[in-house]
Amino acid sequence: MGQRSLKIGEAVNHLLELDKSIAIDNARRIVDLRNFVIHGYDKVDNVIIWGVISKDLPKLKEQVDMLMAQTTIL
Repeated sequence: MGQRSLKIGEAVNHLLELDKSIAIDNARRIVDLRNFVIHGYDKVDNVIIWGVISKDLPKLKEQVDMLMAQTTIL
């Protein structure tokens, strides 16, 4: 799992810490996957990782884009 994917998991974790009501599907799953990769890399199944990257990341990008469009910078 690449560094970018790990950073995404960390960023989602920070978002949840700021506001647990943020509308990101599978946010907890993304954070849990990041934690699993960090702490148990030798047990990671590449098929599962690829499934998350190919299925969940595009949806996450759409949701983050929507959140950013709704956010006003003061």
